[in-house]
Amino acid sequence: MGKSNGKSEDKNAGLDLEHELPPGDGDETAVAEAAREAPAPESELQKVKAERDELRDRLARAQAEFDNARKRGIKEQQEFRDYAVADAVKSLLPAMDSLERALQAKSDATEFRNGVELIYKQLQAALSKLSVNPIVSEGEPFDPHYHEAIEVVETNKAPDHHVIEELQRGYKFKDRLLRPAMVKVARNPGK
Repeated sequence: MGKSNGKSEDKNAGLDLEHELPPGDGDETAVAEAAREAPAPESELQKVKAERDELRDRLARAQAEFDNARKRGIKEQQEFRDYAVADAVKSLLPAMDSLERALQAKSDATEFRNGVELIYKQLQAALSKLSVNPIVSEGEPFDPHYHEAIEVVETNKAPDHHVIEELQRGYKFKDRLLRPAMVKVARNPGK
């Protein structure tokens, strides 16, 4: 080993001998053998392309499935809306049948009135079954959430700001107001 500039030289220093290619002496078989051992970049590229194509296909299928589920949900909601009142209408049909029979009957006024009262009770029962209930108004304090004041009447016969007459009945569906009651409200004179 020789010295140069005060440092010793080692020919193999800094080389990775394990991964070093053998010296080329013009032998083509060694190069071909090394190429066979290393994976071909084209076959690896083909694998990556195949995986990409598979992932694209899965994504397209997932998107189509999601779109179909969304369309199916919209269709089901529309059908529900279209046929939601079917049960309500079905419960009102017996009252309609009774009205038709009452109109066809040839009878006196009392029998006719009794028939109409029966129909009224049928309608009340059908509405009650559907959770539609009348708002009790007469004699109650005026509530702007449930009553619509049509007229204010000066009177001493009822407490101030109380409903003295119901002109049109109001209705609630469960806890929601369907229609406010049209009422006359008392106002005591001198106040």
